[in-house]
Amino acid sequence: MNAPPHVAVIGAGIAGLSCATTLQTAGMRVSVFDKSRGPAGRLSTRRGEDWQCDHGAQYFTARDADFRAEVNRWVDAGVAAVWTPRLQVLGDESLHAPDLAIERFVGLPRMTAPARFMADTLDVKTQCTIAQFERRADGWGLRSAEHGWLAQRFDAVLLAVPAPQSVPLLEQPAPELAALAASATMRGCWALMLRFSAPLELPFDAAFVNGGPLRWIARDSSKPGRGGPEIWLLHASPQWSEAHLEHDVDAVAADLLHAFSQLGGRAPQAWVAHRWRYADTEPALEHGCAWRGEDALGLCGDWLNGGKVEGAWRSGRLLARQVLQSFLSRLAGAAV
Repeated sequence: MNAPPHVAVIGAGIAGLSCATTLQTAGMRVSVFDKSRGPAGRLSTRRGEDWQCDHGAQYFTARDADFRAEVNRWVDAGVAAVWTPRLQVLGDESLHAPDLAIERFVGLPRMTAPARFMADTLDVKTQCTIAQFERRADGWGLRSAEHGWLAQRFDAVLLAVPAPQSVPLLEQPAPELAALAASATMRGCWALMLRFSAPLELPFDAAFVNGGPLRWIARDSSKPGRGGPEIWLLHASPQWSEAHLEHDVDAVAADLLHAFSQLGGRAPQAWVAHRWRYADTEPALEHGCAWRGEDALGLCGDWLNGGKVEGAWRSGRLLARQVLQSFLSRLAGAAV
């Protein structure tokens, strides 16, 4: 009996985990590689001794029926819940008019929980940075920056990483896919996590900010399942972040804290900054995913499917379905 195809998925964010889960459920062998210490990608939470703060994606919506079913599975498992913040728009409301009726979900007890829930059933190798892959007679070989060339061979390689990180990996084996990734313009974002000794007396828990360096502010401790001290998260706008991406962190924090004070905030007891070099894509592409069956190479991610957590999950699932279609005859043979 033929062994099922073995697929390497590079990137353990929501897109990569969605893709890997779909493939594994269909009977494929899947190995997931990620350079970080754990899965989740930008569905991320910073943790301290007595505090935590979601400093990447702040929440996610579920408009697509399939993704809504997946979110319901997360809710049933206790790793996600609805967040109903007091929400405002600060500044020119014509620039952003959020739909207040949309359900906003967050991970429980932190934003990483859904990703870790998905990863629990997968073979995920963390702190393994894939720096190169090449086609060999017995399949795709992968080289890790930490471990050198890996012993395994793979029937397909799927990249679920930010577009700029895909380009150097693809330039030699798949120039067309490298060009697609290079066409995506990804923008950075400065995040500032604030800890307070007492609650702030502000009339909102979260706000879209139109004007100045800030784009979004949120009382992270207002999310369900959170405890500990008063925590706020500030996200700078993409434009401001790009202009200040290489600036000194203390100067960045000073500017963002000043902008927060103008919105009613006060100086925190402590702060921590994080620079997301690849936070979003402007504009996000609408390819869904990319798959070259003749090379058994593919791409997925939010940057290929309109952005956001939902877009990432759908992109990974769509790529998995295209891979399965390509390998259908081999899967049938393996099942005999």
